Amino acid sequence: MLIPRVIPVLLLKGEGLVKTTAFKDPKYVGDPINAVRIFNEKEVDELIFLDITAAKENRGPNLEMVKRIASECFMPLGYGGGVRSVEQAGALFAIGVEKVIINSGALDDLRLITDVSNRFGAQAVVGAVDVRKPLLGGPKVYDHRTGSTTGLDPVEHARRLADAGAGEVFVNSVDRDGTRTGYMVDIVRAVADAVAVPVIASGGADSLTDVRRAVVDGHASAAAAGAMFVYHGRHRAVLITYPTQQEIAASLC
Repeated sequence: MLIPRVIPVLLLKGEGLVKTTAFKDPKYVGDPINAVRIFNEKEVDELIFLDITAAKENRGPNLEMVKRIASECFMPLGYGGGVRSVEQAGALFAIGVEKVIINSGALDDLRLITDVSNRFGAQAVVGAVDVRKPLLGGPKVYDHRTGSTTGLDPVEHARRLADAGAGEVFVNSVDRDGTRTGYMVDIVRAVADAVAVPVIASGGADSLTDVRRAVVDGHASAAAAGAMFVYHGRHRAVLITYPTQQEIAASLC
């Protein structure tokens, strides 16, 4: 088995890093540049930065902030937040971002995925699906701009993203975000089995055991996590960590 990618996901709010729980209550956890430098030293597979207020504020990416991050980043960098045009995607690629992650822009118009994919290649486009399980009924796609679920089925939406040209699909559980209670493996598996592109599981990781479950049971190609890499201990002290490649490989044996 190939060693799966294990990807830290860092949340930007303004020019600081925060960590949320169930997409709420953002807590400041540090400076993004310092975090990048630490992850450089730890030789992580890749990094994802998500600007959690860009879409809500109806603005584009903070290109100056992203440029500073990219200039320090020695590994592949993905960015999401406020990408609503081919031109914005191109500006991100020009400053060193390797993948753009498109979420709300695709909820409004799937042609954005197609247009960016046609211009820059499918490998540069990640379609993101935020998933929430309401009290009644099955899981639905969540729109973080409105703070509510849509009527969209996450598996069908993921399939549409892939069909539109996304080279990867990022599946994130709203309910598990920041809880460290494990990935939403059933939804990850349903999406992975429905699309012909790699799937990144996100939301809820606590350990490499969870990574194994996402990959082996959930059929994910990669596992992303936030709290697992920025918090330490039951009191959630801020401490940036990352396993060695040997530890990641051993977790799958």
